[in-house]
Parts: sequence; structure tokens; C-alpha cells
Amino acid sequence: MMTSITFFVALLLGLPIFITLLLGTLVFLWQADLTVLMSSLPIQLYGSLNQNGLLAIPLFMLVGELMNKGGLTSRLMNAADVFVGGFKGGLAYVNLLTNAMAASILGSATAQIAVMSRLMVPTMVEKGYKKEFSAAVTMAGGLLGPIIPPSMLMIIYGVVAYQPISALFIAGILPGLLIIAGFALVIFLTGLFAGLPSGEHLKHKNIRQELVSGLLPGTIPVVVIICIITGVMTPTEAGAIASILAFIIGAVVYKSIGLKELPGIFASVALNTATITGLIATASVFGWALSFEAVPDMLVAWISGITTSPLLFLMLVYVLVILLGMFLESISVMIVIVPIILPAAISFGIDPIHFGVIISLATLIGLVTPPVGPGLYIAMTSANLPMGALFKAMIPFLASMLICMLIIAVFPAISLWLPSLM
Repeated sequence: MMTSITFFVALLLGLPIFITLLLGTLVFLWQADLTVLMSSLPIQLYGSLNQNGLLAIPLFMLVGELMNKGGLTSRLMNAADVFVGGFKGGLAYVNLLTNAMAASILGSATAQIAVMSRLMVPTMVEKGYKKEFSAAVTMAGGLLGPIIPPSMLMIIYGVVAYQPISALFIAGILPGLLIIAGFALVIFLTGLFAGLPSGEHLKHKNIRQELVSGLLPGTIPVVVIICIITGVMTPTEAGAIASILAFIIGAVVYKSIGLKELPGIFASVALNTATITGLIATASVFGWALSFEAVPDMLVAWISGITTSPLLFLMLVYVLVILLGMFLESISVMIVIVPIILPAAISFGIDPIHFGVIISLATLIGLVTPPVGPGLYIAMTSANLPMGALFKAMIPFLASMLICMLIIAVFPAISLWLPSLM
């Protein structure tokens, strides 16, 4: 009880999550009369970060930063417009398809929503789309970032749960495609019943040239996935190659990245990496402390007393993670909950790779729901909309997302079929 109180008080005071976790660990050790373990904390903090898989985090972050600085999104938008811009509600499909292509490179939902809100919302409003709907499509598309490979959430889950990152990357492909189809269906039904502007292509000077130029960034995730599937490279090595490709495309092909911008890019990557690894270290220590009191075993026993159904267990996980996601950002939820609840999932016979997809999807809901919802606040600010109106427009997309999550939970093969072929 004292640990829970400390945890929530620290959150309400606005302390960083890694400090909150560390305070919770210290209070738990003191309350459980395990103060003798405090001398081992530095060793545990270091040991939790002594994993090769963590090297993939700054490398894929670097890819995202390089492509973001290189004007990736506008070029992808032109390429997407060539394919779907002529349909009714064409710009909404362009928004979704651009997000899907950018997701496989940026890997960050908040960064994606921020970029797309500035680029697509004004364009859609100018073409006659409601601002609320335009921002909702942008937020929905941003949710694809953490599930379509290479995914930062999957890397973190792989490190925390000691699972192969390559298999997790591949496991996210079919669920990602299913969610894209679900969002596209929402756009289609909106156009059918509520009405959307007729399709109209954006102005293209040279369609073939813009199509080739726009799809060029898409070669990066293709190279990553092919190299991982074939076993030519580990995810870390693939991240290094992807970084080199991203720099060549941005600096040589697009000529939009100069050497003078690299220090700022490296500094941003270093800062974000330090934040994430700090979270991983303190959450690992928190899980280590809980294991001494057999908290995961008690959780397994408690859940087993409620249900013996793996599907119902996954539904409870969905509810728990979505509720936590309303107060913590997705990476924090992932790092805190996985060490505690994964043993219970394994005891129910749930594949850890499938569970990684389940937990990643559940954390995404919190990105666009109050009261924290960073994606929601980014879209609100960019589109200058009140929270109520924007969240109301987002409800059909959230309903589609929840239905897709249920389908993925019921049919584990959606997550596991492609990794089984590796």
C-alpha cells in the first residue's frame, strides 16, 4: 500500500517516471524489510542495460530523426496521393496511407502525429473536410507507428521480456495491415453516410518523378525486414544500415540534410535514448524488487482465481493497460507492466511474441485518450480544436482499433504466422 501511495503521489507531483519508479522501489524494499538489497541496486541498474538489444534503440531513433529532417512526409504524401487521391474522401486515404508509410520509418506515434497535423490538417480543411475529422484521421494514422516495423515499442518489449526483437518486428506486420484496413473502412463509411469531398489529386508537376522520389524512403523498412527475415543481419545491424541509408537519401538524394545539422540530430537521439534507457533500468530494478516478494506469482494466483480462459485473461490485460495508459505514456506502461504480468501470460499458455503485440496495441489507446493522451494534445494544439470535439471525432477510429485488437486476441495466428516462417 505504501508503495502504491508513493507511486501515485510522485506522479501527481509531476516527477519524471524513472524517479517515480526508483522511489517506489526504495519504499518497497524498506516496507518489505529488504533494505539489505539496496547495496545491490547499482549492480542491478547496470545489469539491466547490459544488453545488446538496447543498441537498436538509438539506431532506429537516428533513422527517424534523419528522415524527419529530410522532408520525408511531404514526399510520401505525394506518392500516396498518386495511389488513392482520386477516391471519394481521397485526402483522408492519402493521410492514412502516408501515415502507414511513415510509420515504418519514424516509429514514433507522437512525432508522426505532430508532423502530419501540421502538414495534412490544413490541406484537408482547405479542400472542404471538417477540421475535427481531419485531425482524427491524423491521430488514427499516428497509432500505426509503434506497431508497424521497425517499432520502438517492440524493441523495448523485446529487451524487457527477453524476446527476439526480429520475431517481434515481423509479428507486427499483419496486425498493422489489419488496423490500416479497419481505419480505411471507417473513412469509407464516413464518406458513405456523412459525406466527404470528392476525390481530387494534388497538383503534381511530374507524377513519375514524384512517385519514385516519394517511395524511395520506403526502401528503408523493406531492407530492414528482408535482412532480418533472411537472417543476414540482427535488428541492431539492420538499424545501423538503415541509418546509413537514411543519411544518404536525406543528404545526397534530397539534399535536405547538411553536416551542420548532424550535431543537433545526434543530441536529440542521445537525449531520447537516455530517457528510455533510464526508464528501462529503473523499471527492471522495480521488477527485481517485486520478485523477491513473489508479487508476480501472487498476481498469477489472483488472476487464475478469476478466470482460467487465456482469452479472458488477455481482455483483462487490455483493460488494465488501457487504464494505465490514460495516466502514463506508452513506453512507461510497457516497461512497468511487462515484468509483472508476463509470467501470468506464460502460465496461461500465451506465446510471449503474441503477448508483445497485444501489450503494444493496448498501450496505443492511451496516446489518444484523456487525461494524458500526448497524441490528443498535439493534435488539439496543431488544429486549434477543443478536446471534446476532437475526441468525439476520434471515437469511430477507436472503436475500429478495439475491434481489431479483439480479432488479434482471438486469432493469435495473425501475430504468429509470419514469425513462424522465419
